[in-house]
Amino acid sequence: MPRWVPRAVAVALLLVACYQVAGWAFHRLFGLLLDLLIAFFLALAIEPAVQRLAARGMRRGLATAVVSLVITVLVVGFLALLGSMLAAQIQTIVENFPSYLDSVIGWINRTFHRDLSRVKIQQSLLRSDWLRRYASSSAGGVLDVSATLVGGLFHLLTVLLFAFYFAADGPRLRRALCSVLPPRRQAEVLRAWELAVTKTGGYIYSRALMALISGAAHYVLLAVLGVPYAPALAVWVGFVSQFIPTIGTYLAGALPVLLAFTVDPWYAVWVLAFVVVYQQFENYLLQPRITARTVDMHPAVAFGSVIAGAALLGAVGALIAIPATATLQAFLGAYVRRYDVEGGDGGEGVGGTGGGAEGPGGDTGRAGGGHA
Repeated sequence: MPRWVPRAVAVALLLVACYQVAGWAFHRLFGLLLDLLIAFFLALAIEPAVQRLAARGMRRGLATAVVSLVITVLVVGFLALLGSMLAAQIQTIVENFPSYLDSVIGWINRTFHRDLSRVKIQQSLLRSDWLRRYASSSAGGVLDVSATLVGGLFHLLTVLLFAFYFAADGPRLRRALCSVLPPRRQAEVLRAWELAVTKTGGYIYSRALMALISGAAHYVLLAVLGVPYAPALAVWVGFVSQFIPTIGTYLAGALPVLLAFTVDPWYAVWVLAFVVVYQQFENYLLQPRITARTVDMHPAVAFGSVIAGAALLGAVGALIAIPATATLQAFLGAYVRRYDVEGGDGGEGVGGTGGGAEGPGGDTGRAGGGHA
């Protein structure tokens, strides 16, 4: 047997063992890695505001704390408005539930010629085995929900802590990362980092501006129709429709439609029609103008990136897909050379793209820009 065979077998077994250990460690640390990824993009999102405060003489740690405090106050205020609205609606439903139940029972008695009453229904429910089984299973479900809430709170605190450190120690982190790379790679890493900050900050800015416009437009409609809790509903529509990709519009419009239905069914129709019309206005007129200077991504590419991100990382991937794709697109655009399309028609025969070529005798070999 050749001498290299035992050594090759040993190396192969060692590689397999390393692969198994690495896979086991990755699956065990996947939650932490996901938290670090979310924290990194949060740090990139607040980086422009932190840099502006630091440029005015404020220490970077204090600037990060100020920006984080402002964001926390806004989020807590939004949740307080939404919680007060839901609490008031739940209280109203509970107070009016007996009358709702009586009306439903009366309709059933008139339609199906039955002799039902609220007392009989309550007694039958209290004596049913289904209610007992549901109560016994709910006891364990409460513990599961409590454990889920505690785990979610722990992950949230972990994300916020790492995001604060990433933003406060951003320059030091970049220096530590570049110190182990050759000078040429250092320039590429710094360029990619700056592009990520620009694209992520621009994405958050554009979404916040569109959320403000959307909330204001829906508030005017809800206030004119007299729908209760119009300010809270407007904040809900603006935030959810812009910061939850793909399905955010439908989630945002469902709540005001339901509350408008409690006032008047026709009001619900008007709110639904307004949501649909405003969505078209936003997609074709407002969003392209706002995001053209910040994200600069084709709508089809953005939609595809959201689908891919959701397939890879779920809701987190859907949220960070657009800024990540915009960063990658801008970074690759600096290294991909573009050329004019040959032909006198400027390439219109193949879809109308390209353009600007000077014909067969022109300078068809020059680079076309260097931007994605």
